[in-house]
Formats: sequence, structure tokens, C-alpha cells
Amino acid sequence: MIRTTLAAALTLTLPLASPAAAQQLPVPTGLKLDRTVVLMRHGVRPPTKAPPMPAGVADRPWPTWPVAPGYLTPHGGAAVTQVAAFDRGYWVAKGLLPVTGCARIRLVADSDERTIETAKAYARGIAPGCSASIEHRPQGEADPIFSPIDEKAVSFDAATAQAAVLAAAGPGGIAGREARVRPLLARLDAILCGTPRPGCGVGDQASDLAPARPDRRPKLTGALDRASTAAQILLLEYADGKPMAEVGWGRATAEDIAALAALHALEFQLLARPAYVARANLSLLSPLILDALQGADRAPVTMIVGHDTNVAAMGGLLDLHWRVPGLAADDPSPGGAILFERLTDAEGAHYVRAVFRSQTIDQIRTLTPLTSGRPPYMALLPIPGCSARGIIGLCTAKAFAAKLSATPRD
Repeated sequence: MIRTTLAAALTLTLPLASPAAAQQLPVPTGLKLDRTVVLMRHGVRPPTKAPPMPAGVADRPWPTWPVAPGYLTPHGGAAVTQVAAFDRGYWVAKGLLPVTGCARIRLVADSDERTIETAKAYARGIAPGCSASIEHRPQGEADPIFSPIDEKAVSFDAATAQAAVLAAAGPGGIAGREARVRPLLARLDAILCGTPRPGCGVGDQASDLAPARPDRRPKLTGALDRASTAAQILLLEYADGKPMAEVGWGRATAEDIAALAALHALEFQLLARPAYVARANLSLLSPLILDALQGADRAPVTMIVGHDTNVAAMGGLLDLHWRVPGLAADDPSPGGAILFERLTDAEGAHYVRAVFRSQTIDQIRTLTPLTSGRPPYMALLPIPGCSARGIIGLCTAKAFAAKLSATPRD
């Protein structure tokens, strides 16, 4: 694990907590916030390959980007720094971080450029002028913490996973799910192709579940697979602040971006959120999260920068649901995060609650300052099956650990 150290401390003073932060999510009476673990998706990036989709999917060349495929964009980094500054104010207001001084914050990132650079951008916002170390493997070297199935670091039965996906699809299976989003596929093809033409777009390819492969995650084929990718590309174009003449070649509106996000969220609902797949995907992240919450003398804040798959899997494992303005329900936004807050009572008993925090898509697009009048989206996510101190959805530390510690076959 590499520790990348940022610039040495220039100042030891953090700005006072903002009114926006102070108003967010009050801590229940008798409890104190004393530790937080953040599981966050990286910031805005371009498509991960060039060209981003096979020839013929669109009738025009795809827009260009200022960085290499899959890298964090400068705009994406600026948005992450902004939300980190809000997080800092939120935690200062809650008494978790000091008003002055460089607080202890642990930063962990996957080994992709976009996750490493997101962690750096976050450090600039959470601790401006302070030194910070980021734990990560060498760039490009696969890290099984974030992809244990792909790296064969966990026992994984492909047939069991396929069955879980089909169960999640419900009546009519994959074809039924495609039929229910047919109007969205038609609108997406209109953006991709202008006027309908044979061989252009994604909607004319029947959706299915690819044959199971040993030790491999389930994968969609056909329209739903390609539609998820295309919808995400349009979202990233919009979120990066591209002129609307370039977003979907001028054919897409903000309303289209939000509606089509349902195609991206559907892929996660089917492939990442089913409990069997989610447990396996989180088999190495869950122990890291539990240690950060429960271990002695841990940093008050642990930030883990991963991918939308990791965030979606955690949502599925714990049955958590959110809706960021500008996106579909349960779609992990760029820079969006699940926060696990440890709350402690006067006797030292620990509890855990979950929060989703994200800028809205328009806040990312315009780099809107996160002020008292324009705070980010923050929502308490009640954890099903938990109830403590008369609060539905609040877990005891023991109950929370049990939910994260079960094996992939439970």
C-alpha cells in the first residue's frame, strides 16, 4: 500500500462550520457523533475507453474530454473539493473535528487514477493547507479490496449469482424489465441517432443475462447493458459542465439526463444490489469499515474512495435507498457517498446510523457553492431490521457488525 503525501502544512486553522452544515441531520438526544466512515464514489470522469461505445451506436462522433479515458476531470476534482469543504463544516458543527488544527483523517483509495485523484481533491477540501497521506496500491495495480470477485479474492459461485439476478428481475425476467423501460430506450435512441435508422442506437438489441462464467460477476447483454453505459456517458457530459450543445449532441435536456439515469440504476439493481453479489463484492471492504468504526484509536474520519459498484453493493447489502436530485432512485452519483456515523451515549455504548450525502447533479455541473441556502442532498437511510433507543433504523454496534460480517452465502 502506497502512502502519497500531499503538500506540507501551510496553516493550522480550519474555517468555522457553515450554517448549512450546522442545520444538517441533528444527532439524537443523549448521543454524540464520535466517528464516521465514508464510502464514496470518485468524482466526474470521461468514459473509460475511447471510443466510448461501439461504432454505430451514435450517428456522430462522441464529445472530447480534457483528460485520458477514465481519469478524474479538473471539473470533477473541483466539485469533490467543494463537497469535502462542506463535510468538514458538517463535522466541525457536530464536534467530530476541531475548529482549528489539522485533524486526523484517514484516506483510502482504489488504485485507479480517478480514485487516487479524487482522494487528493477531497484532502484539499477537508484539510486545506494540511498534510495528508492517501493509502492506495500503485496506480493501475488491481486492488482486491475494491474488486474481490474479479480478483478471485473471495469464494463466488456464478450460478448462485445468476439466480439472484433473475430473482431481482422479477416477473418476466430480463426481457420483462426491458419491456418496462421501452419508452426510455426509445428516447435514448432519439438522442443517440436523431432520426431512427437501422443499426443505430441500442434499443433494437434484445436484453439478456450473459451465460454464467466461473468466478465472474453476472453481466447483462443487449439493450439494457448498452443503455446503462450510454445513459451514464450523457450524465457525465452534463455533470462536467459541457455546453448543452455538446450534451447528447444538443439533443438531450436536463430532464432527459435525470430520466435516463433509471437505465444506469437498473443495471445496479440487477447486478450489484442482490444480497449474494453484494456480500461478495464487499467481502474485503466491510472488514475495513468495521475496523474503522470499532477499532481502538482510529481516526475520527475515514474516507474510502471507490466506485459506483461499491456504493451500490452497500446499498443492496443493507437495503438502503436514496434519490439524489437529477438522478434516478439508488443511482450512485459522482462524489456521492454513504456515511456510517458512530454515535456514542454517556455510558460508552455505540450505535451506527447511515446517511447518503451528495451534491445534486446541477450543483456538480455549475460548481455551486454549498451554502446555507444551497446545501447538498443529505438523507438519513434507516437500516432495516435495526431499532435502538426507540429509533427505527438505528443499529447497535453489534447489530451493524452482524449485518456486515455475514459470509457471501448467508
